[in-house]
Amino acid sequence: MIATEPVPGEARSSAQIQYPVVVPSKVQSRHLERVAAVYIRQSTLQQVQEHRESTALQYALRSKAIAWGWSGDRVLVIDEDLGCSGASAEGRSGFQRLLAEVSLGHVGLVLGIEMSRLARSCRDWHQLLELCALFDTLLGDADGLYDPRNYNDRLLLGLKGTLSEAELHVLRQRMNEGRLNKARRGELFNHPPMGYVRLPGGELALDPDQQVQSVIRLIFEKFQQLGTLNALLRYLVKNEIGLPVRPFGGARRGQLQWHRPNRQTLRNLLHHPIYAGAYTWGRRPVDPRRKIPGRPSTGRKVAAAEQCQVLIKDRCPAYITWEQYEANRTRLAQNRNLASARGAPREGPSLLGGLLVCGRCGQRMNVQYRGKCNDLRYACTRNHCSYAAPLCQGICGRVLDELIGRLLMKVLEPASVELSLAAVADLQQEQQRLDRHWRQRLERAHYQSDRAARQYHATEPENRLVARELEKQWEQMLLDQRAVEEAYARFRREQPVELSPADHAAVTALSNKIPALWHSPSTTSSERQQIVRHLIEEVTLTAPPQQEIADVSIRWAGGFTSHHQLIRPVARYEQLRDYDRLSQRITELRQSKHTSAQIAALLNAEGWRPPKRRATFNAGMVRSIFYRRNRATARPVAYTLKPGEYWFGDLAHTLQLPHPTLYSWMRRGWINARRLDVGQGRWITWADEQELDRLRRLRSCPKGWHNQPQAADLTRPKPWPNDLSKV
Repeated sequence: MIATEPVPGEARSSAQIQYPVVVPSKVQSRHLERVAAVYIRQSTLQQVQEHRESTALQYALRSKAIAWGWSGDRVLVIDEDLGCSGASAEGRSGFQRLLAEVSLGHVGLVLGIEMSRLARSCRDWHQLLELCALFDTLLGDADGLYDPRNYNDRLLLGLKGTLSEAELHVLRQRMNEGRLNKARRGELFNHPPMGYVRLPGGELALDPDQQVQSVIRLIFEKFQQLGTLNALLRYLVKNEIGLPVRPFGGARRGQLQWHRPNRQTLRNLLHHPIYAGAYTWGRRPVDPRRKIPGRPSTGRKVAAAEQCQVLIKDRCPAYITWEQYEANRTRLAQNRNLASARGAPREGPSLLGGLLVCGRCGQRMNVQYRGKCNDLRYACTRNHCSYAAPLCQGICGRVLDELIGRLLMKVLEPASVELSLAAVADLQQEQQRLDRHWRQRLERAHYQSDRAARQYHATEPENRLVARELEKQWEQMLLDQRAVEEAYARFRREQPVELSPADHAAVTALSNKIPALWHSPSTTSSERQQIVRHLIEEVTLTAPPQQEIADVSIRWAGGFTSHHQLIRPVARYEQLRDYDRLSQRITELRQSKHTSAQIAALLNAEGWRPPKRRATFNAGMVRSIFYRRNRATARPVAYTLKPGEYWFGDLAHTLQLPHPTLYSWMRRGWINARRLDVGQGRWITWADEQELDRLRRLRSCPKGWHNQPQAADLTRPKPWPNDLSKV
């Protein structure tokens, strides 16, 4: 049998409560052999402290169990759940203990003042009901005694559990409607956010501290200027700017404190609509699927301002306008690393990351870096990654960025003087803002040290217990004041408030050197990307495959759209736009008895450029192009090809195969080949239509496939006819 607990002292006050000594017929000896459990619960600690009569009435149930035949030491009082809600069994150790004792067969009777004290959830109530019916345990309250195994009693107990849950719903609905009605008027406020205080009347007002207001406004101004949350955080940490916080509880409740800035706090501040003067209610609804057992504050999610139950604009004092608040939210959404967003400026050398859109499928193109030199390339890979479709299109990033850079220089050149003047004004304004912040910190340090001195002098000299502590605080305040003064002096030396004439001249001189400043190594890639994003909203690229010309459409800030054509590097001579004219020009110069070196020099002077190269033509390139287009005149005529025979280069051209690959096949014996003369003679190959088909199928096989057994048919050449093998 289980050990019983002593009755708490509260039960003594209920000694005067007497129940009629009438033993119900449902109480049998098998029930008396087990203990009687008295379950006691109040919903809140306030009810425990103020509603003492209800608590005493529940403790008096012990005397009722004694009157029904249980001895005093056989009555178990369970009161661990005082101050716990009955909406759920979670966190109610007393109810869990009661279920355990019933399931072990130790309890013959469960007493509660009413069924709502045991549970206000049908799930928990029916769980207890099933256990009591299974282990033959009676249930009793102030109205009577019930046997869960009896159909009528079970029906009545189920109805009482349903009414208890409905009563809880009615109470909650009544309180929620009252709160919601007050919220619809914009008068219901919780804890004030950073930068606000609550007035005695309950409404919110801007924090009366001027430094607090200046820091909040500085955060919004710098985010609008820097554009990213990380850049804003680095700026605050670099300049030792803290966040003003007034705790909601504790010993220093409501007192101003300065905390180190962090990313999540800044993110919440930029997303909160109250800073734009909007009142919201229901901004953090609870999602039951995300709740964690044992942690009541979990499961909350942040809803957008438009999705709140109540949204009243221009209801609270504002730091920014509603338009600026929406612009901040849009920028934060665009900074996310998603396929549908532009993303934040990165450290890579690309200019159009997040701005370049594929003109064929409409998806944003990715930035790729290849090789040891990190060659830049833009490629549309969305459908390839998502649906295993072929790559849409791609382009060399260098040539596209050079086009964008040239266009930007043309746009910025007319406004160079205005830009220099604006830069001077921004620098002065930034220095003055930081200097004002440091002076406010210094003023606060002086005030705190003076206040500590006044407290020390106000104490009685004889009261050394207090005087020693006040003296220690005064010394600490003086040390803090000295540290702020030294930091302010370093700031004045490193960043003077007023720009010198030399600084003015240097900034003005940069207006005539915008291209040099753009290409300067000191200008970071992220700074170039920010300039591009200020001027360009989107770039659309259409680059047809196997072509040298690409179409570029630029949508500038303000809505103007310009169209351009870009000549991009290609892989082969045949992909050049003027390849036919180039070949014809080489043929003409060759017929004029010019050497290959002379032809290359003339082509370079005329502005011709080879594919996929930034270099110029040389003699070898000229000979290669000439032999590609004039194979018949370029070959020696000492030997006449027979049916099915190819020169080595002609077969490679017919199969669209690189020369090294075909030479590798020849060394492995996969093709029929021989030389005209031993030593330095030219190679002649033989392949009829069947052989050409076999070689094309072999060419389409993946790398390493020839090592498989099934590759024997593709790698075994057809015998060379005897009559054709004779020279």
